[in-house]
Order: sequence, then structure tokens, then C-alpha cells
Amino acid sequence: MCDVREIFGKNLRMVRRSKGFTQERLAYAAKIDRSYMGKIERGQVNLTVEKLYLLAKALECSPKDLIPEI
Repeated sequence: MCDVREIFGKNLRMVRRSKGFTQERLAYAAKIDRSYMGKIERGQVNLTVEKLYLLAKALECSPKDLIPEI
């Protein structure tokens, strides 16, 4: 069975890199702790809807762009 958190993390990493952001820069822009950002990308935490919207705003994309189809 696939872990949705891991899939989301990989997708977030791909979008982040495509936009030219480092983890640190994205964490700062989204007002998220840098170590927490790493945990999100590694699929170690359940992301809140609030954090999803903060990440999307920082990346200038829609929240749905960060949610991969499973």
C-alpha cells in the first residue's frame, strides 16, 4: 500500500525544485520551520490544510497542484 504522506512529500519536492526553491527558502516563505519542512518532504508528518495553503501561496500555485493523484 502506498503512503499518501510520502507521495505528497515527493510531489512537493518536485514542485519546490521546479520553482527554484531550496527547502530553507520555502520554509521561510511559508512560515514553516525548516526541520518541519524536511519532515513533510520525507512523509513523516500529516500535513494540515492550513500548511498546504501556506505552501501553495509561497510557491504561487494552487493547493491542488501540490496534491498528487494516487
